[in-house]
Amino acid sequence: MKYSPLEKLLWSIALPGFGQYLNGKLFKGTFFLILEILINVRSNFNEIIIYSFRGEIHCAIENANYQWLMFYPCLYFFAIWDAYKESGGGGRYSFFPFVFSAYFVTIGLIYSENFKIFGVLLGPVWLPMLFVIPGILSGFTITKIMKV
Repeated sequence: MKYSPLEKLLWSIALPGFGQYLNGKLFKGTFFLILEILINVRSNFNEIIIYSFRGEIHCAIENANYQWLMFYPCLYFFAIWDAYKESGGGGRYSFFPFVFSAYFVTIGLIYSENFKIFGVLLGPVWLPMLFVIPGILSGFTITKIMKV
């Protein structure tokens, strides 16, 4: 069965490694999945997601293991890009939105303990997610500049 690049990208967003499985890259998919689980468990990521969804941002911050959580953005966006690229998606500079998203999400994570937007502390889940937006926009802008 043939899957579209978009479908593989979306499955990879759901869980790193799934896009690689759809591409038939079982070893690589398993590698990404194991890394995702390791980083997730060591960083307490599921726990901080639950606290964040409940609005308990200070509990999310207290329970986050930032030393491990810092690995997540690069692994996550690399796995998404890899699944998309391996499926024939994108062009020569299509990696820029993924790379810049990883950079910006990492910066959002670094400042998530104390950076407030309109007086609201967003914490280690919501602030990095917001930082995806400037990452994608920067990446697409650089892509357009490079194509000129």
